[in-house]
Amino acid sequence: MTAFTRAPRRKSTRRIAAASIVATGALLLTACGGDGDDMSGMDHGSGSSSATASAEAGAKTGDFNDADVTFAQMMIPHHEQALEMAKLADGRASDAEIKDLAGKIEQAQDPEIKTMKSWLTSWNKPTAMESMPGMDHGSMNGMMSDADMKELQAMKGKEFDKMFAEMMIDHHNGAIAMAKDEQKNGKNADTKKMAGDIVKGQSAEVEQLQSILDRL
Repeated sequence: MTAFTRAPRRKSTRRIAAASIVATGALLLTACGGDGDDMSGMDHGSGSSSATASAEAGAKTGDFNDADVTFAQMMIPHHEQALEMAKLADGRASDAEIKDLAGKIEQAQDPEIKTMKSWLTSWNKPTAMESMPGMDHGSMNGMMSDADMKELQAMKGKEFDKMFAEMMIDHHNGAIAMAKDEQKNGKNADTKKMAGDIVKGQSAEVEQLQSILDRL
């Protein structure tokens, strides 16, 4: 089996890019309007349908701003890629802790995607952000490039476990940066609550992933 190697460039470039991309997205949205339709409400959750239902019901009670919209539009594809990565663990991962964590990522992030899409729909905003010139997944807040994803897909066993852990650490750190920006600049209380839950939950998972790497 091919020896597993990782280029150190990935972490530094993504972390530097994270803040600037979020700021750029917020500036682009300024022209589209700010405080608007009534919408709020979400218990970030454990993935239960009741949490999603309460999110959709409660989300119609508060104001929102451009930072809230940017957060949702950027976090949706970010979560979607995390789900892609987590699903690759099935049949490829050999480490029990990696398998368990991949399952937890799917359970947590899939309902959050649905909730964020419902927010954007109620705010009369697109559920996808228009691509910014010169930006690809590999430069946005810890997201992986197509080449990264193909490389992960080709791995199995311990090599997959190591690469998955390293990639998910980068990915989570990108999400944490986006969520902290929302905590600082957002207006909608429930969107900010989801951001806080992401910071807390994914920070804990970063520590867990690092401990897995240390023993692999």
